[in-house]
Order: sequence, then structure tokens, then C-alpha cells
Amino acid sequence: MKVTALIQDDLIKDVKKLTDGKNLTESLTIALREWVAQQKIKRLNTKIAKTPLTFHRNFSAEKIRSINRK
Repeated sequence: MKVTALIQDDLIKDVKKLTDGKNLTESLTIALREWVAQQKIKRLNTKIAKTPLTFHRNFSAEKIRSINRK
């Protein structure tokens, strides 16, 4: 998608430097993907904090490992 945006030059320079993208498009794509991934993790952490994970009464890590190894 083609987008026109007004972004401060110093922010663009930082994004290019930190992402090591080949060009501005690749740099912005990398930065946006990483930002989206971080936001998803934050939302998941918030959800888990509100409703912690629970395990079945007979849960055993050894049982799960043996199933996964098959």
C-alpha cells in the first residue's frame, strides 16, 4: 500500500539506523512489525494477569514431554 506521511527526519534516521533496512520502506516495515508484535505481547500479558493460566488437576510436565517426544 502506498502511503504519504509526515514523519520527523530524526525519527526516520533512527528507524533506518536501528533496523538496518535496505531502504526506508523496509526499515519502516521492520519497525512496524516489531511494534505490532510488542503490542500483542503486552495485550496477552494483560489478559493473563487478569485471568491467570490454570492447569488440570493431573497435569504433569513429564507426561507432556513424553507425548511431545512421540
